[in-house]
Amino acid sequence: MKDHQPQTSGYFEPEACEIADFEALIGQTLDPATVPQASEIVANIPLYDMGHLAAKLGDPAAGQTLMAEWAQGLLSGAGVLVLKGAYAETDVLDQATQVYEQIIAEEKAGSGGGADHFAAAGSNDRIWNALQKLCEAAPELFLRYFANEAIAAVCEAWLGPNYQMTAQINLVHPGGAAQQAHRDYHLGFQSAEVSTAYPAHVHDLSPALTLQGAVAHCDMPVESGPTKLLPFSQQYRAGYAAWRRDDFRALFEARCVQVPLAKGDAVFFNPALFHAAGANTSADIHRMANLLQVSSAFGRAMESVDRDGMCRTLFPHAKRAHDTSDLSPAALKAAIAATAEGYSFPTNLDRDPPAGGLAPETQQAFFLRALKEDMEVSAFAAGLARMAENRTA
Repeated sequence: MKDHQPQTSGYFEPEACEIADFEALIGQTLDPATVPQASEIVANIPLYDMGHLAAKLGDPAAGQTLMAEWAQGLLSGAGVLVLKGAYAETDVLDQATQVYEQIIAEEKAGSGGGADHFAAAGSNDRIWNALQKLCEAAPELFLRYFANEAIAAVCEAWLGPNYQMTAQINLVHPGGAAQQAHRDYHLGFQSAEVSTAYPAHVHDLSPALTLQGAVAHCDMPVESGPTKLLPFSQQYRAGYAAWRRDDFRALFEARCVQVPLAKGDAVFFNPALFHAAGANTSADIHRMANLLQVSSAFGRAMESVDRDGMCRTLFPHAKRAHDTSDLSPAALKAAIAATAEGYSFPTNLDRDPPAGGLAPETQQAFFLRALKEDMEVSAFAAGLARMAENRTA
């Protein structure tokens, strides 16, 4: 990929961005040979039939091959992929929708509800930190919701193990306006002035710290406004400097595509991809998506999450599922990965020294060990308290 900036510059400036270079990148056509396990390609976006591919995730070699294909596509391919049937059984989505609707009603009654970043006020309802709120309101449902091996696999494919899950519900009502084209967290959530202060290599690295996803809680035909996407746009290195420019946004609107989703489908994309939620022009579709913003263990998530409290809430339900084999080990591990902290740092190494290696035991590892050792709920809670105390400076 070209720098799209003078060779003497180590920084990206909006006025130096060349729209012709950008147009050349987004003019590519996805080569089917680069996505051999996709069931079809729609508007340059590969669609993966998880009903067909689910068995591969249970095989280490086949699973890694599939994950490598996803990662390569997110990095240097279209930058976006769809998991068809990520939730084969959608009853869990229906039950979660009911909980989320109740949370929305309660929050609107209390404070008027949350605002969106890029949409007009009043066009949608948003639940911030929907991850923790679902866990606290319905822990058994939370366990089944995030015991999803396909979701866990695509997160690990892009971010590696020990990723940090966060989630926000976005409910767009009929008549809801479209978002403006943008890139996402981290650099996409900085002002133009702040973004240009970061050197070019940070613009290259930032997208590797986050994965954006959305789970469809209802059928989403194009008239309901599924996300507008611009395949290959993540390849434009100076995009964090360019996305606010009127000419780049106009080109986005002229060339973006939308893929209809069925309830239970999930779309994931590189955060550097130019994208925007579409307008809901339907008469009666209240479009609900669970926006998954997943962070690398090496990065900072956008939301503060009480993972200690979530672990305490979830453990009795996970213990029962473990003891009765209601969930497979892989599904249970996926749910725990969405709950507990998977990284050892930062910590107080005086009180929390490395355990049998270079790093202290993580919250996730402790959770899994507690299940294996048939730890009592009270002992698990005491162990979490010790871990929290040991991390304190």
